[in-house]
Amino acid sequence: MSSETSITVEGVAKAYRIYPAPSARLWQAVVPRLRRLAAPLLRAARRPVEAAPFFTEHWALRELSFSVQRGETVGVIGRNGSGKSTLLQLICGTLTPSLGRVELRGRVAALLELGSGFNPEYTGRENVFLNASVLGLTREETVERLDRILAFADIGDAVDQPVKTYSSGMAMRLAFAVIAHVDADVLIIDEALAVGDAYFQQKCLRWLRGFQESGTILFCSHDTGAVMNFCERAIWLDAGNVRMMGPAKEVCEAYSAFINTATQTLPAMRERKAPGEGAASAAPPRRVLPAPPPQDKPVVFDWLGESSSFGSGDAEFSSVRLTTPDGVEPSWITGGEALQVRATLRVHQDVADPIFGFHVKDRLGQPIIGDNTLSIGTPVPRVLRAGQSVTVRFSLNLPLLATGRYSITCAMASGTLENHVQHHWVHDALFFDVHSPFRNGVLLAIDGSEAEVMLEEPGDATA
Repeated sequence: MSSETSITVEGVAKAYRIYPAPSARLWQAVVPRLRRLAAPLLRAARRPVEAAPFFTEHWALRELSFSVQRGETVGVIGRNGSGKSTLLQLICGTLTPSLGRVELRGRVAALLELGSGFNPEYTGRENVFLNASVLGLTREETVERLDRILAFADIGDAVDQPVKTYSSGMAMRLAFAVIAHVDADVLIIDEALAVGDAYFQQKCLRWLRGFQESGTILFCSHDTGAVMNFCERAIWLDAGNVRMMGPAKEVCEAYSAFINTATQTLPAMRERKAPGEGAASAAPPRRVLPAPPPQDKPVVFDWLGESSSFGSGDAEFSSVRLTTPDGVEPSWITGGEALQVRATLRVHQDVADPIFGFHVKDRLGQPIIGDNTLSIGTPVPRVLRAGQSVTVRFSLNLPLLATGRYSITCAMASGTLENHVQHHWVHDALFFDVHSPFRNGVLLAIDGSEAEVMLEEPGDATA
């Protein structure tokens, strides 16, 4: 990643005027001017010159400062109405900030609201020229790239039909095809990929992976899995304010915890942050994990005391272990082993209909495998009483994972899978290292796969 800054946002805020009635706009346009004209008379009468405004201010975005380096990908997450789209439009220049400044270095291409930059009455081909000119291409440059743009969009004869007849997916295909061929330095995407079909989404993601090598991306999405997978850092906006800014995995986990607590509306709900985490305008320091061990060192690392967690607190994990079936911590993991996740909880308040579960996550925090006692049909006590201690054991055959570091997240809830209350969800309760003998370039190798190679000599084929 280059040290050159592509995006600089300093103290940016955006306020909108809210008028109680259409007539208030007229009064606001006329009254202040009249009072300024009558200022000498008003001062002589010891009356204020400035009139009370006929509007109230709604701050869609409070003062926000951050920078994005060239080659960096930063995610923006938050609930609807949190200010995400406002921020992106301020950066693109389609909105003017009420306070602060935005500085961009290089050519910027944006994929904001679907259809933005398109004239619905024009054909797709005409809109390619229109949109490309807005993004800085000359007509000659657009003509030279037209065939590649249309091949990337792959919308067939629809390219010569008015855009107003397009589906949302077709409009997104055409818009993305244009920005993929304008040699942009900075790319800003606002949820647009969510409407595409799976084939085109994969096509876009392959292109974006290549763009990441030298370009800067600001990526707004509700999909925290995509943000963790795609971004190095993330910004969490809430009601126009920065709630948290830092490594994508930590910010997305904190946001998921917030969403869970908000949707369950528990007054006793609490969140515990890991050491080093915080809601600040600067990125918090990353937690330092143990270095991958040599073969004579442990491969499982207890991280429960350092992990971030959330829940009502009615029950709490006191121990999480990864062991062999006989209860011994493995000294080496290559994938495919029979292992057990053993978790012990202390019950602080009576809990009815308990559910226990776990996830194994990759280094980006994306769940790979997992299960819970309700899905499995495991018999559990109908009620857990305050003061009790309970241990749950999940037995599994570890998949043939790629070499790397993985984590185990544990959770305890009550209710049903559709309607439940989280009592303790602990991210990254422990880490473990896998040293796979396979070199196949995938996350999961296939157990028991077979292949056959057949040669056919010249002249063996039948006519």
